[in-house]
Amino acid sequence: MALSGPPGRGHADPPEPTLEGLLSVMGAGALELCVAPRGPGAVVEGVTVLDPLEPGPPPGQVLLAVGVDPESAAAVDVVRGAAAAGAVAVVFGRGGSDRLPDALRAAAESAGTALLLRTAWFGWTELVGALRAGLVLSGARADPAVAAVALGDLNGLADAVAALVGGAVTIEDVESRVLAYSSTEGDVDEVRLLTILGRKVPEWRVSAMREDGFFRMLWGTGDVVHRPAHGENPERLVVAVRAGGEVLGSIWVAAAGAPLAPHASDVLRSAARVAAAHLVHHRSHRTHARLVEDAARALLDGRGSADVLAERAGIPAHGHCAVLAVRPGASWSGDGAGKLRGLLAVRCGTYGLTSVVLPVDRGALVLLGALHRDGRRAVEQVAELGRALVRQVADAFGPGARIGLGTVVEGLADLPGSRRSADLALRALLAQEDRAVAFASEVAEAVALDQVMEALPGPAPAPDTPVARLVAFDAGQSGGVMVKTLRAYLDHFGDVPATARALGVHANSLRYRLNRLREVSGIDLRSPDARLLAHLQLRLLDRGGPGA
Repeated sequence: MALSGPPGRGHADPPEPTLEGLLSVMGAGALELCVAPRGPGAVVEGVTVLDPLEPGPPPGQVLLAVGVDPESAAAVDVVRGAAAAGAVAVVFGRGGSDRLPDALRAAAESAGTALLLRTAWFGWTELVGALRAGLVLSGARADPAVAAVALGDLNGLADAVAALVGGAVTIEDVESRVLAYSSTEGDVDEVRLLTILGRKVPEWRVSAMREDGFFRMLWGTGDVVHRPAHGENPERLVVAVRAGGEVLGSIWVAAAGAPLAPHASDVLRSAARVAAAHLVHHRSHRTHARLVEDAARALLDGRGSADVLAERAGIPAHGHCAVLAVRPGASWSGDGAGKLRGLLAVRCGTYGLTSVVLPVDRGALVLLGALHRDGRRAVEQVAELGRALVRQVADAFGPGARIGLGTVVEGLADLPGSRRSADLALRALLAQEDRAVAFASEVAEAVALDQVMEALPGPAPAPDTPVARLVAFDAGQSGGVMVKTLRAYLDHFGDVPATARALGVHANSLRYRLNRLREVSGIDLRSPDARLLAHLQLRLLDRGGPGA
């Protein structure tokens, strides 16, 4: 292992960071710019947390007003004091409303200091680290192809770097988990293949690098590390991605059937500075996504706020929305929860629908917002999506997928009701073989029967009923034949030929068996009450699992 060659063009000094550049690096998930009297081009020198016991911040700072209510009189004093000290901006947390008081806006306009609000899902501790990292990143220079990659597109960044260096690229976090990798046309070595397939560097490889001090050297140096080719392992370059003194991850480049470009090290140096912005964005996005999911789950469970979900997910609080309850087939073990979630989210996106996907036991819930303004068209959107999703889920996870479609409601606050109707529809569909997706209204009879069954005791039949006698008889002698015969006879409305075909026996054999069934159980198959009771008790046995 050795540091790579002489410094090159990647060492050009970056321009001074500005408020605009800082906000660009941070993305939309952390800060909201409310007032900028001097424009967003002001140079930022640092980040300071407000301390009432200390003198004013040094000039050029972004001041974090932790614990100060923006609607209080103290907030105006903080803004005036910050402006007098030469602060570029003051950041407040959200108060009781999303609107800054007029007095605070006026004070900022008069003093020439920008005002920003911290979003609800970004904590102060996270914000301090992200802002300080952003100062390092906001002026970073890079090759135009690398700089042009949209913020957060780590796979696009890996592809751009790979094209410039002529090798295969992976971007990893500090735990050696793969965050992104480039598409590669050349030869792929075994370590890269195992790393990509496992989404993590193989543990034996990580242990070896840890033992020989590689990671200690990588995190400690600020330059590109060169690992010469050895045996079947090709030449590799690697650089740590860091910002604000914190290591965020690393970029790896492996030769893929041809030598790396002569200037590969320079490209990697500049790419590492740009990658830091992407990794900061990746962290904030993951935090945001988790909080969106928490808000959606709380709302559907009846303990959350529609306004909080609307703010976090960007879904209008008022407007048609619905919930889908998704259950893969019986062969699904639950191991592919991430794959299921990704499939559902992507498919919703291809239909142009805003969604939040929540993993639940044995499946997922899909919250759909911003549906068509026309109620009838909104219902059609949900039905079309459900039919498309059930095919996709079946293709990915095997046959037997079912999707219950929740009622289309008028706003996010009504989604718990939509979720209940989706769950009811799903339960009804799980008992059917000929239908895979439906609204509860389309399987109303099955839903109603399921509700009746829920209210009944079970699954054991009441003693001394005909079904109870048949169960006891089967347990001692016939191995389940009598209960199976009664179930088929009732399901075919007493049609002997149809029942015989379903059971695979001759009609005369069935007639003999029915006579024996009457003798053993005492059931009167001509009585509507007897048939209804038998139907219900057989369904209770089905719900109870083995033993029916």
